[in-house]
Amino acid sequence: MDIQFTEEQELLRSSVQRLLRDQYDFEARRKIVASEEGFSRKQWEGFAELGLLAAPLSEGAGGLGGGPLSTMIVMHEFGRHLVVEPFVETVVLAGGLIEHVGTPEQQQSFIPEIIDGSKIWTLARTEKGSRFDLANVTTRARRGGSDYVLTGAKTMVIAAPWADHLIVSARTSGDDRDRGGVSLFVVDRRATGVDLQGFRTIDGRRAAEVSLRGVRGQLLGEEGEGLAALEACRDRAIGALCAEAVGAIGELNSATLDYSKTRKQFGTTIGSFQVLQHRMVDMFIAHQEALSLMQHLSLSLGGGDAGLSRLASGAKSKIGYAGRFVADQAVQLHGGMGMTDELNVGHYFKRISSINIQFGDPAFHVLRYAQLDAAA
Repeated sequence: MDIQFTEEQELLRSSVQRLLRDQYDFEARRKIVASEEGFSRKQWEGFAELGLLAAPLSEGAGGLGGGPLSTMIVMHEFGRHLVVEPFVETVVLAGGLIEHVGTPEQQQSFIPEIIDGSKIWTLARTEKGSRFDLANVTTRARRGGSDYVLTGAKTMVIAAPWADHLIVSARTSGDDRDRGGVSLFVVDRRATGVDLQGFRTIDGRRAAEVSLRGVRGQLLGEEGEGLAALEACRDRAIGALCAEAVGAIGELNSATLDYSKTRKQFGTTIGSFQVLQHRMVDMFIAHQEALSLMQHLSLSLGGGDAGLSRLASGAKSKIGYAGRFVADQAVQLHGGMGMTDELNVGHYFKRISSINIQFGDPAFHVLRYAQLDAAA
C-alpha cells in the first residue's frame, strides 16, 4: 500500500520534517531528556504554532480536521526523531476522548487549551494487576454534589508529571472486572487529594504513580459508558503508536546500512558479507510490511471501517514483532556500541520496547485478534 497524500498533507509532512531537522536532532533530544522537566515547553509551543496539536481534531471541535492520517504523518516523523513531548497523551488520547464523548461545553472549554499548547493532558487508565484489560478498574467514583469523588490509584501514567489535567477511568457501579459501570472523569492534576510519584521511564519519558484520595472530578461523557470510549480510544492510540514505531524502524534500518558501509572487519566492510546482506534485507522487508500495515490502519481509522479493532490488534502485533526484530538486529550489527548512550541506536531500541507494551504487547494482540476474528 502506498498512500498518495493531498497537497495539505504533504505540506504538513514537510513542515514537521523541517522543524525537527532544524531543532530536534539527536543531541538536542538528549539535552531535553536530561533536563529537570524532561521535555521542552519551547518545542511544545512550536508544535502548537505549526498547527500540529490541532491537525487531527475535527473542525467541529476547533481543530483542522486532518483525522488519523494527520496523526500518522506527525507520529511517523516523531518516531524518526524520538520526540518525547506528549502528543499522543494530550492530543490523541485526551483530545480524542473530549472530542468524541465530551459535552459541547466541555469541548469548548478544554480543546482550545489543547490546541494552543497552554494545557497538557494525559489519560490515567492502568492499574496494578490490570495488565491490558481496560475493564479491570478498581478505582471508585461516587456522586458528590454536582461532581463526583474519586478514590483509588493508577500506575504508569505517562506524562502525568507534565500534565495540567488527567482523564481518569473509575467505576461508578459493578464489580472490578465488569464491562459495565466504568466512567471517565476530568481531574485537575493539582487538586486536593491527588498525589504523584514521578519517575523516568527507560525511553527517557516521564511517568507517575497516581494516588487519588477523595478527589473531585467532572464526568466526561455518560455515566457507565466509559469502556466503549476507552476501546475506541485504544484503536486510535494504536494507530499513532504504530506510526511512531515505523518511523523508528526506518531510522534503525538507515543507521545500520550506513554503518555496514564503513565498519571494517578482516580488512573489508561488513556490508560486503553475504550473511549480513541477507539480514539487512530481512530488516528492510520487515519495515516495508510494517509501513503498509501502518497506512492501512490509518486509512481504516479515518473511514471507520468494520472490523477496525481486529485490524488494530493485527497491526499492533505485526508491527510490534517487526520493530523488535529490527531493533535486535540493529543493536547486534553495531556491536557493543549499539547500546551506548552516545549512539542513537540504543535509544530507538528502548523506545520500540516501550511502544510494544503500551495498550497491549504483541502477544496480547495476537490473542485479541483471534478472539475478535472468532466473534466476527
